Amino acid sequence: MKASSAKFAIGQVVRHRVFDFRGLIFDVDPEFDNTEDWWLSIPEEVRPHKDQPFYHLFAENAETEYIAYVSEQNLLPDHSDEPLRNPMIEEMFTRDKNGSYKAHPILAN
Repeated sequence: MKASSAKFAIGQVVRHRVFDFRGLIFDVDPEFDNTEDWWLSIPEEVRPHKDQPFYHLFAENAETEYIAYVSEQNLLPDHSDEPLRNPMIEEMFTRDKNGSYKAHPILAN
């Protein structure tokens, strides 16, 4: 497999290229790192390739908030500047006065 670098960063707001949801990136896998069952549950005609970054998102759509796992090829930057409402975001991020999300500093024992 070829080495790839992530196009998007932790704390960046993105939206899905096909489905109507957006979210905040909280983790990145350099390539697919989920279960084979999850992989096979995606219809073959739209299944992304595994050798690309995959992003963990605090995601939301019009109805609900959830965690999503999305391939890089299916994400676009979200430039709406609309705040996200997913309550899990507050546990790891703060939103500054410019609307950017910043990760909380990690506290060491």
